Amino acid sequence: MPETTKNKKRAGSALVLFSGGIDSTTALYWALRRYDRVLPVIFDYGQRHRVEINMARKTARRLGLEPRLIKVDLRQIGGSALTDEKIKVPAFKKAEEIKEGLPVTYVPFRNGIFIGLAAALAETIDISHVVCGFNVIDSPNYPDTTGSFVRAMEKAINEGTGARLKGKKLRIIAPFLKMKKSDIIRLGLSLGADYSYSVSCYAGGEIPCGRCSSCLLRARAWQEVGEKDHLLARLKKEGKI
Repeated sequence: MPETTKNKKRAGSALVLFSGGIDSTTALYWALRRYDRVLPVIFDYGQRHRVEINMARKTARRLGLEPRLIKVDLRQIGGSALTDEKIKVPAFKKAEEIKEGLPVTYVPFRNGIFIGLAAALAETIDISHVVCGFNVIDSPNYPDTTGSFVRAMEKAINEGTGARLKGKKLRIIAPFLKMKKSDIIRLGLSLGADYSYSVSCYAGGEIPCGRCSSCLLRARAWQEVGEKDHLLARLKKEGKI
């Protein structure tokens, strides 16, 4: 079963699926408190918001970590506003306007592909855990962030890799599945997380558009926390906003 607690202490090694957003940044700090060896894995999948790649690298290196970059061009598949420039990123005035149903920003089976590649890398370099920042409370319409999805992927990986013969299972750890984004931020702050280079905007720039679903959910979460978003504070200090 995937690990979903946030207090359990263990040694060992972990890969962290690291986009550099709020959730994965918190996951990285979370993993650093629990594992002896931590490797952030960044995916260059042809995303519209490619600025997140350099920002994620910066966050990792500020923590003394050298991330692994994996390239897989999901533009060849399309079907998402994040990988097809012809599809517009929806804009809203407030988070409450975000519609039910499969979002146009959903990238088909993206997290399944990422977990599969991370599992292959983990097997190659002898790492036993893959940590993900998935959560469904604030973004319930993404099918590849749920607990059932995580459990199914973990089972498939352990059936279809060397783990089946070696008896050494790979664990998928999703500690934030049942947490709101504001609670994830609070946890990160308690771990000393710095979100200054954490980019979430789907529009493609370092400066948040403030209208996409990711920006609105992030803004609402920081408002619930009662603190200024670290990213906005940095951008203001640098005279960019």
